[in-house]
Amino acid sequence: MAGWTLLRCRSPLIRSCTRGKSDQASPYCLQLVRKRDYEGFLCMLLLPPECRNSVLALRAFNVELSQVKDSVSQKHLGLMRMEFWRDTIQEIYNGNPPHHPVALELSKAVQKHNLTKRWLTRIIDEREKNLDDRAYRNIKEMETYAENTQSSLLYLTLETLDVRDVHVDHAASHIGKAQGIITCLRAVPFHSSRRQVFLPVDICILHGASQEDFIRGNQERNVKDVIFDIASQAHVHLEHARSFQNKVLAKAFPAFNITVPMDSYLKRLRKADFNIFHPSLQRRNPWLPWSLYVQSWRKTY
Repeated sequence: MAGWTLLRCRSPLIRSCTRGKSDQASPYCLQLVRKRDYEGFLCMLLLPPECRNSVLALRAFNVELSQVKDSVSQKHLGLMRMEFWRDTIQEIYNGNPPHHPVALELSKAVQKHNLTKRWLTRIIDEREKNLDDRAYRNIKEMETYAENTQSSLLYLTLETLDVRDVHVDHAASHIGKAQGIITCLRAVPFHSSRRQVFLPVDICILHGASQEDFIRGNQERNVKDVIFDIASQAHVHLEHARSFQNKVLAKAFPAFNITVPMDSYLKRLRKADFNIFHPSLQRRNPWLPWSLYVQSWRKTY
């Protein structure tokens, strides 16, 4: 209840995302992100008003791509969806976006902030590679995927804040890698229920944990050790990102509010003794909106 109370208190921020819109593109993006990327949605509400709609469009774009893998029954259908978005990006930069709500809002963001095209195409390319149902061979592969997706999204978010700085980019790179790793961990119960395991093979072998252990929801020590090692790598990236704090421009900090839910998940995972299937990890943190609000007043991440 505390989270929703705070959200209602900040309801003018939600209204500002749709005020004055005669079409349904912005409301579509708003509902899509609110439903499928709740934590990103909360973080977006705390951004400066002048870039909020643009980041909403970027997050809606990311949601559309992230849903492709789980929404198609055959790989070639996923490839067709990715090609649609690749063509859409090209058309946006040609000044002729298709009449798709996310494309229309994304086009406005590109025009308003002169967003870098290669970050958008890199997200598409990496999501397309990930259509293959195979586990990461090692943690490095997982980090590469995270860099090309989550870090790219952060670079674009920073551009909406008019931040283009090498130190900020270094921090964003590590935060994006941490987020990608944590996202993979959070998806383990869902993927396991579908008899899919994407965790790094080398770490599973190191601890003698098989794919079947995860599919069965095994809670033995070796399975927890796999999760511990992967979560530790996410923590390392967060700490590395924080080592740049004194060099990060103040106006870049709002883009890094996403570290709040990341820290929250890692703490809950540790409290659950790295049992990735613990019920507490499947529930939303009701205090997250408040934690984000408090963090937004601090020059830290």
